[in-house]
Amino acid sequence: MLKLFLASHGHFASGMKSSIEILAGANARLTVFDAYINQDSVQQHLDEFYKDVKEDDQVILLSDLYGGSVNQIMYLYLDKPNTTLIAGVNLALVLELSIRESISKEDINRLVEQSREMLRVVEQDKTETKNEQEDFF
Repeated sequence: MLKLFLASHGHFASGMKSSIEILAGANARLTVFDAYINQDSVQQHLDEFYKDVKEDDQVILLSDLYGGSVNQIMYLYLDKPNTTLIAGVNLALVLELSIRESISKEDINRLVEQSREMLRVVEQDKTETKNEQEDFF
């Protein structure tokens, strides 16, 4: 079974979980931790999370910022079996992962590339007519 652990600085992780629940429903396989809002530590929550991980489970650790303190702590768990760490996540990526039961390394890489494409500057096309713009919204 695919299990996800999403951690962030502040309330980003719980906010993302809220968005995912609106879009795809509740998901017991997604665990989140908001770091630095109280005295709890990322390590404490990861240790607790791994107590429920079985030998054949696949784990994807997700962090908000590559190289950030949360990501650095999560990096230490890469020696756990079947564990992958993805940093700099966005909603598109976490949503796609949350609806899967399992995923290959190739599909993880493909999803990371697709999620990068979701980050873009959106500009108004000046050639559109007013009616086309209204249809967009």
